[in-house]
Amino acid sequence: MTWPRRSACLAVVLAAAASAAPQPWLPLAADGVHDPQAPGLALLQQPAEALAPLPRDTAGNLVRWVQALESGAIVPRSALLESTPVRVLDQDLIVSRFGSMPAVRFPHRQHTLWLDCSNCHPLPFKEQAGANRLSMVAILNGEQCGLCHGAVAFPLTECNRCHSVSNEALKRGLVK
Repeated sequence: MTWPRRSACLAVVLAAAASAAPQPWLPLAADGVHDPQAPGLALLQQPAEALAPLPRDTAGNLVRWVQALESGAIVPRSALLESTPVRVLDQDLIVSRFGSMPAVRFPHRQHTLWLDCSNCHPLPFKEQAGANRLSMVAILNGEQCGLCHGAVAFPLTECNRCHSVSNEALKRGLVK
């Protein structure tokens, strides 16, 4: 399939997914994952009860997780063992090819609040600038960023959350 054709197919898939209304939090017995006959199901907290107090989102699992973390609405453990060093890297990377889409801002801080560097380095991403060939096709296939986005992080239909830096601003040197 040629790139223009693949790009058009991708645009149709993303538009269809973006137009679908986010699903409400289903009871565990109706979510298609849990066995409704399991005796232990009654011991588990229902998603609506657990998630309703958190900052709402319009996509994915309807929670803005980074906002929940930064506001103190949730306070997850930073490590399983107290002796584990926690490294938060407050550095944004700008990924740009000056194409038709705005450039991508990758915020290390928001990711390292949740994850250790070893979750992403050296696989799926090398730690050297320019060493990774990023591909929307690979991401949509659940590789690279798609390992989490579309699964546990906001969905890939929210293009502007990553593609957020104006190419014009980059060309003028207004973004570092």
